[in-house]
Amino acid sequence: MSTPYTRLDKNNAAVLLVDHQAGLLSLVRDFDPDKFKNNVLALADLAKYFKLPTILTTSFEDGPNGPLVPELKQMFPDAPFIPRPGQINAWDNEDFVRAVKATGKKQLLIAGVVTEVCVAFPALSALEEGYEVFVVTDASGTFNEVTRDAAWRRMAAAGAQLMSWFGVACELHRDWRNDVEGLGTLFSNHIPDYRNLITAYTTLKATK
Repeated sequence: MSTPYTRLDKNNAAVLLVDHQAGLLSLVRDFDPDKFKNNVLALADLAKYFKLPTILTTSFEDGPNGPLVPELKQMFPDAPFIPRPGQINAWDNEDFVRAVKATGKKQLLIAGVVTEVCVAFPALSALEEGYEVFVVTDASGTFNEVTRDAAWRRMAAAGAQLMSWFGVACELHRDWRNDVEGLGTLFSNHIPDYRNLITAYTTLKATK
């Protein structure tokens, strides 16, 4: 059974960054560490670019999971930040759910560490409550491809849509004429090869 195409809407989307913590990031093995962190920061950048409400949460910071990666705290100093004292599923934390509902958005972009727990559990819970869930796959990481693929299948079967951060940005933007330089700069900052395209574009534009 096919699912109808549901398009991301920048006016109806919020971003949930779940457990991107210093200790947990060391568990990520399905992506190269540098590329993975770049993907996480790219998602954060696009959240800021499109002015999407963003919620940060951590699990058991005082334990081995460690603190939130500092770049995210710096990028979203005024965003809701929920340090969960113990709940593994962020959706089991009342403050987190309250913050999600306060955004007034029905489309949730979710990314986190690790995929089959910190992403899957709140994604499945949000789907149960009627939200449209978009899992940002390359900003979510886990131990290996086997556990990742199982988690992807589980979430997709429940109705979650799996996307990359690049796909998210393009679907939110809709039309290059909205802002070539702004989105082009965002892409250039996170995709080295894309910088060549923007360099060629700006050079050609300067000669006209």
